[in-house]
Amino acid sequence: MHSPIALAILAALGYGTYYLLACSAFPFASCRRCHGSGKHRNPFGAGHRLCRHCAGTGRRVRLGRRVYEYLAREHRRSLPGDPRPRR
Repeated sequence: MHSPIALAILAALGYGTYYLLACSAFPFASCRRCHGSGKHRNPFGAGHRLCRHCAGTGRRVRLGRRVYEYLAREHRRSLPGDPRPRR
């Protein structure tokens, strides 16, 4: 029989692979604050304004994509002869 720990590790690796593929194929998700509309309604219903969190686009970059871009940028900086300055 397989141990429960081995099955949990296998499930975590499978989920991680799935999330990595999802972040590479679909790097944007709908904004959590405005639910993808890009607008906030006035509480009194008189009008709306653009969402501050997504700048009115209705989309945000997924966390996994941000981590991937950070790691890729650090890898590029570690290569010899990189002309880009550090921030």
